[in-house]
Amino acid sequence: MDTAKPTILITGVSGNLGRRLLHQLSAYNVVGVDLTPPAAPLERFIPLDLGREESTRQLHLLIRELHPVSVVHLAFVIDPQRTGVLDIDRMWQINVSGTARVMEAISEANRVAGDTGPIVRQFIFPSSVSAYGPDLPDPVSEDAPLLAHTLPYAIHKKESDLVVQHRAPSLRNCSVFILRPHIFAGATVENYLMGAFRGTPNGKSPRAARMRQAGTRLPCMLPYGQKYLDNKIQFVHVDDMARLLTWLLKREPESQRLTILNVAARGEPMTFSHCINLADSKLIRVPGRWAMRQVLQFLWNRNISAIPPAAVPYMTGQYTMNTDRLRKFLARDYEQVIQKTNVEAFADSFQTR
Repeated sequence: MDTAKPTILITGVSGNLGRRLLHQLSAYNVVGVDLTPPAAPLERFIPLDLGREESTRQLHLLIRELHPVSVVHLAFVIDPQRTGVLDIDRMWQINVSGTARVMEAISEANRVAGDTGPIVRQFIFPSSVSAYGPDLPDPVSEDAPLLAHTLPYAIHKKESDLVVQHRAPSLRNCSVFILRPHIFAGATVENYLMGAFRGTPNGKSPRAARMRQAGTRLPCMLPYGQKYLDNKIQFVHVDDMARLLTWLLKREPESQRLTILNVAARGEPMTFSHCINLADSKLIRVPGRWAMRQVLQFLWNRNISAIPPAAVPYMTGQYTMNTDRLRKFLARDYEQVIQKTNVEAFADSFQTR
């Protein structure tokens, strides 16, 4: 490692955001932790399962050895089908307990450092808009209650968000950032909602593979009623999120020990109708959320689609965020960091990858 460069520890480095972030961190020694190694090279990679209790001690020893100035905690199971983590308890252990384990390792390393000052001076955790819940009448600010339900990913983001809030003071003179990004968009992004608009048969069955090879698109699906077409939604380009993380890493640690920021693309939200038209998706209507869930369950059971049936409230609700705090926080750098509008971020998701 280059001793002239500061060191950063990134958990979940092999995920999409981790891969996009690595492109922007040439000024740092980057040490990555994940279950599988990333495609991009980095200074050092350590395979580690945060779902296991012993990972706390392993991380603690790693922090004491490397002295990273910042820890970026990206490790999180989002898509059970793609990761193969189908057991909800196992998913919870990685997502929620794993977050607590990372923070415990930082707390203990900083405690041992004592009077010499904290080893880790900054901890960054991306939460999610889904933590607020799936149906919000108005754009929510950061002090809105976290009311996620039904979808395990959203519930785990809510619980992990609360874990970080609760444990932030225990990190001992370490600045803590909770970022609540809206749905990631961009050509490299794979998630439930983008998959629905793209119509990708993203299951693991041979049939799904044949459909992908043939270029088959599944139709976009919504219940009957104009309100579902008029529901508003925001996005954030994954590269803008990576730019925000990089901007924070370059910043001096905050005197305020916990900072929470909603993150979304610039400009007005989009309607579902606009998204469907821009994606050039075929839309089918079904008689209510129950029917939509049954169709998704059918596709899930046959491994044709990776969209979990529990995602229905998040695919049919309206949830937007107020990002005034982010704009004020970034000040004159706002448009250099958050470069894409909602429309631009969404449209880029349909570019050739």
